[in-house]
Amino acid sequence: MASVRIREAQEGDCGHILRLIRELAEYEKLSEQVQISEEDLRADGFGGNPFYHCLAAEVLPAPGEPQGQGIGSKIIKKVAQVALDQGCSQFRLAVLAWNQRAMALYKALGAQDLTETKGWHDFCFEEEAMRKLAGK
Repeated sequence: MASVRIREAQEGDCGHILRLIRELAEYEKLSEQVQISEEDLRADGFGGNPFYHCLAAEVLPAPGEPQGQGIGSKIIKKVAQVALDQGCSQFRLAVLAWNQRAMALYKALGAQDLTETKGWHDFCFEEEAMRKLAGK
């Protein structure tokens, strides 16, 4: 079984974080939307008033090991632990509709699909819409 170590991310992890953001965007067919830089990640996550908090998962898979070995579950459990320790009453995940495997995992771990259960849909104002709203 794979070895997994989950820890608070450090400023020196920003290059790896950016690489993972790009890999995820490619997997989700959204590569053109990645506009953040390593410098932005440093300033936004490790300055005096961070905009985000990040965990790093160091995963050493066993040779030839397939997916489905519990790594995702370990990561989600750690996020829940950290969120509770920080006083959060919930955490949310965004999942593309075609990623049925991730949705099945999250449901199996006790997450609610808010689109199904509450009728919630996520909305995002992109920069062009923001500029229009702001009159810029």
